[in-house]
Amino acid sequence: MDVILLKDYDGLGQAGDLVDVKPGFARNKLIPEGIALRASKKNLAIAEERKMVAKNRLKREDAANEDLLKKLSKTEITIEAQVGEEDKMFGSITTLDIHKALQEKGIDVDRNTIKLDEPIKALGIYHVPVSVSSNLEGDVKIYVIKS
Repeated sequence: MDVILLKDYDGLGQAGDLVDVKPGFARNKLIPEGIALRASKKNLAIAEERKMVAKNRLKREDAANEDLLKKLSKTEITIEAQVGEEDKMFGSITTLDIHKALQEKGIDVDRNTIKLDEPIKALGIYHVPVSVSSNLEGDVKIYVIKS
């Protein structure tokens, strides 16, 4: 039985693909869960339209992500930390601190996209990667100074 995939499905294909599956699999799994439609002229037209809409949406998202990436690469953040004797920091700088500093600069990113391996525990200049999308990653320059 030929079906048109509406969503990506591991082992079968990508959304919009025309695949041949066993009738029981299509009837009992793919069609009821909204993963696929029966292959007909009307459904083929619907699938093509969905593909075009998804492609256009992806282009817009990529353009927005590129703008965010440019903004991130130009951003420099200064975080003041309390230090004791011999410039030893009290506490550390975490993704939460970096996220708050980015929000103050007007850059809205998800806190989980900030790729800080371990908290910053020393004064200095750091380049922290921020994942904008699955294939785009930019760096934010962070200055950790004495308060």
